Amino acid sequence: MKVSIIGAGNVGATCADVISYRGIASEVVLLDIKEGFAEGKALDIMQCATNTGFNTTVSGVTNDYSKTANSDVVVVTSGIPRKPGMTREELIGINAGIVKSVVESVLEYSPNTIFVIVANPMDTMTYLTLKSTGLAKNRVIGMGGALDSSRFRTYLGLALDKPVNDISAMVIGGHGDTTMIPLTRLASYNGIPVTQFLSADVLEKVAADTMVGGATLTGLLGTSAWYAPGASVAFLVDSILNNQRKMIACSVYVEGEYGQSDICIGVPCIIGKNGVEEIIDIKLNEGEKALFAKSAVAVRQMNDALKSILG
Repeated sequence: MKVSIIGAGNVGATCADVISYRGIASEVVLLDIKEGFAEGKALDIMQCATNTGFNTTVSGVTNDYSKTANSDVVVVTSGIPRKPGMTREELIGINAGIVKSVVESVLEYSPNTIFVIVANPMDTMTYLTLKSTGLAKNRVIGMGGALDSSRFRTYLGLALDKPVNDISAMVIGGHGDTTMIPLTRLASYNGIPVTQFLSADVLEKVAADTMVGGATLTGLLGTSAWYAPGASVAFLVDSILNNQRKMIACSVYVEGEYGQSDICIGVPCIIGKNGVEEIIDIKLNEGEKALFAKSAVAVRQMNDALKSILG
């Protein structure tokens, strides 16, 4: 199985590293516009093979999309990273042109690929990819919910002082600081609702910390995070390539689900060999429904901005 990653920056390279180390794909291609950059990252990763025991072939290329031919999955991380004080929404004008060009170039050589979109603002870039290509909706997936959910589980684990992998929790809605919805009511620790262990005040803080999880790291690091985003992409790619059919919150195109249509937004999905195999209908309460509707309004505003930019 072949995965191509467009953009060999921190997130793209980390994704390639995790995919290789875990043996998720047999071949990974890193592509970047900066001369020698992807080649250097790929060589560095390959030199880990003897010490970590993986057999994945990793190669890097400079803006040569022919090397990505016949990719089963293509990850698009291209675009400028978010800088301190910059919202995801402010990235839209710059990254829309980049993503559109990348996707068109990829499809010339991999017409049957499944896209995983990472570039921000992610929900809008996912929508752009779908609408500009006319691809079937199952083949375009925004990865934001996977990352947001991992941050949510991390904060819950810290609050509970329990292993993160024993915690089940999900974030839906838009991939933005004010649009994501950590579902505290449905979170559980080994099947037991976390509401039995944590007070409402603590859960409110956990949700708040989750929502600004990306901005918190940007403030600390001076740029966007990369370890968790890269691992989240690899987790999603693994479910596709190995047909694991995991339930993962992803930004996908909805047509009536959760009361929304003609929008890409985070909802729980079954992810398998065909990409989005199924959208799962969680029974939200009235408060959660209201938050989801509000989130959708914000995402639509970004989509409208995109349409005005592209004309």
